[in-house]
Amino acid sequence: MPTRSSTAQDVFTHLLSIVMLYVTIWSTLVVLFSLIEQFFPDPLILYPGPGADLDAIRTAAAAMIIAFPVFLLASWILLRGIKAFPEKADLSVRRWLLSLTLFFAAVTIIIDLIVLIHSFLNGDLTTRFVFKVLAVLLVAIAVFGYEFWDLRRKDFIATRMPRLAAWASSVILLVILIAGLVIAGSPFHQRLVRFDTQRVSDLQSIQSSIVDFWTSKQRLPATLDNLRNDISGFSAPIDPETHAPYTFSVVTPHSFRLCATFETTDSGSSLSVPRPMGGIGDTWQHGIGNVCFQRTIDPAFYKK
Repeated sequence: MPTRSSTAQDVFTHLLSIVMLYVTIWSTLVVLFSLIEQFFPDPLILYPGPGADLDAIRTAAAAMIIAFPVFLLASWILLRGIKAFPEKADLSVRRWLLSLTLFFAAVTIIIDLIVLIHSFLNGDLTTRFVFKVLAVLLVAIAVFGYEFWDLRRKDFIATRMPRLAAWASSVILLVILIAGLVIAGSPFHQRLVRFDTQRVSDLQSIQSSIVDFWTSKQRLPATLDNLRNDISGFSAPIDPETHAPYTFSVVTPHSFRLCATFETTDSGSSLSVPRPMGGIGDTWQHGIGNVCFQRTIDPAFYKK
């Protein structure tokens, strides 16, 4: 006679299913939040750091690609087991985990509504904020509704709800995933971005060494080879992809030009040099192709 005691396989499969559900929810919200931030930027954030948002999308997309299929597989195994042994629907591990998920979803809905009302009363409502609140609310309601139905249902054979829910959630998550990957860029494009990011970092390092050289000797180096320092171990970096040296030229006794060849466009790089040139912060925005950055040293600003 079948028993209602939970086996190790039952516990493992239920835990796997619920953990993958939580990972899927988290990754979905991360992608949605990143998309909202991309389409509705906050004008009060002067340096939004778009690279961080795109990296969050890629991390969440990777989690979604793995976690959601595993969740569907684990759920299918559990449903098949319940159809074969209906008494498994009353296993304590199943009812506890479903009830815990209902609790988390209910608390999330309540907190979400409280935050929404508080922001409305405080006059802080923005399009960006409202969409984030709605995203959390819709996800929490969907999870709460399905888990509540799953906890109370008795017929595990005739209903088509699990299959419809699986197909509907798969389509929705696929659309969210594709939208996130379109914003984040393809892996090939991202590799080009990483090369360009390294080029900007190299130019920053060279610029810093040039300023130090001028501060010490009151003149600019004739070539980048003059920056070599055997004590500190510094030597001018080269292009990470082509291994060609960066272009350097002296324009005036107090100004110089650094050039590199880029493969992507960066209209608002978060990699800005930490110290200003003559009190004016310099940026590293660039297009595709050979781009030169001219810097001028203010003698009154940089002194020994």
